Amino acid sequence: MKMAQIKEIANAVLYEGYLLYPYRHSAIKNRQRWTFGVLYPHEYSEQNGGQEPWSIQTECIFIGQPQTELLVTARFLHLLRRSVESPAHPMEPVVDHWSPDAWEEGIEREISSDQLLLADLLDQPLIIEIAYAGNRLEEHLPGEPSAIVREHQPLTGAMSISAQHIDSELYKLTVQIENTTVVIEEQQQRRDAILLQSFVSTHALLQVQRGSFISLIDPPATLQPLVHGCNNRHTWPVLVGNEGECDALLSAPIILYDYPQIAPESAGALFDGTEIDEILTLRIMTLTDEEKQEMRAGDARAREILERTESLTADQFMQLHGALHTLGTLPAEEPRAYIPPPLVMVDGQQVKAGAHVRLHPGQRADAFDFLLEGKTGRIETIQQDFEQRIHLIVTLDDDPGREQWDERMLPGHRFFFAPEEVELLEERV
Repeated sequence: MKMAQIKEIANAVLYEGYLLYPYRHSAIKNRQRWTFGVLYPHEYSEQNGGQEPWSIQTECIFIGQPQTELLVTARFLHLLRRSVESPAHPMEPVVDHWSPDAWEEGIEREISSDQLLLADLLDQPLIIEIAYAGNRLEEHLPGEPSAIVREHQPLTGAMSISAQHIDSELYKLTVQIENTTVVIEEQQQRRDAILLQSFVSTHALLQVQRGSFISLIDPPATLQPLVHGCNNRHTWPVLVGNEGECDALLSAPIILYDYPQIAPESAGALFDGTEIDEILTLRIMTLTDEEKQEMRAGDARAREILERTESLTADQFMQLHGALHTLGTLPAEEPRAYIPPPLVMVDGQQVKAGAHVRLHPGQRADAFDFLLEGKTGRIETIQQDFEQRIHLIVTLDDDPGREQWDERMLPGHRFFFAPEEVELLEERV
């Protein structure tokens, strides 16, 4: 896969959640932004007990030799604050933080190493300084007394790259990205202010020539202990490229699978990586003229989404509907009914619906497994799925809705357990 295609995937990560439907600044869901890959200043992180990360670390295993070449790129958004200021009070915004005129935009930042020789990294780690100066621009509109101000704070940090020889042709690569920006004192207590001094949507791209990365999600069995020993902090490395290629790795702040792809029918970025382009496109079409005007007058990227949506042809829109990415043929088999048995074995005894049991969840599927431990209830029915697994449908003794068991019962009042997850109790008198 060409680097341009890999960057397209990386940009989907960079702008994940940047601006959400209805793509208006005034929308509540756009008031608490920048939740992925935020690296706060080191000083701020330490003052908050390290709860807010100031660095990320990527570790991965690769096959190479001393002449193998590596290229590492750190990418993040540097936030720019846009506001409107009055000439009478030049340092005081005319509008509050959530007005359409007050907004945080993202400037793409990218720091790349030169082609690195593995032999050199084995001798000495490489440290690349990150430094961006602050800036303030004022735009005076004709006939308007106020000015639009765009301002961003200085950022400093570092990216360190090191390699370790493990065995034969196996090596470990470690990449750390740190935010060491000096905190402006008066901004420490405000999240929107400290974000202006943070790295946002931070991730890394790793490339190798004359070598290959090992999947951290599905490594060969012989390499699993090495992969499990990799210490990845606040990042999730996956292989990127065409299926089977192992020369590029994306270390993302969100969980992905190996070889993530942009859906070919997608007309462009919608800042939501869950492949719901058709739904979002339809919703954009239903916005009122006033809502569209706010969307158009706000962020440039939101304006591009609106213009792209309004210019979609009927054929382009139909490409979004009902796309099948894989289609296989199931082997023919005789139809069969999944009729549950009337009795199941629990604690060595045959029991039927109505039995009184104590719960001991063992699947650890969610928080309910911890909350329901030790509670008592009644087996309401026995079910069997298409894989022949038996499920006991249990209602709780202390559930206030228990006596309402019928077809109208809310799903939340039924709990599914395997026979080995319940303890048979003596019938109540």
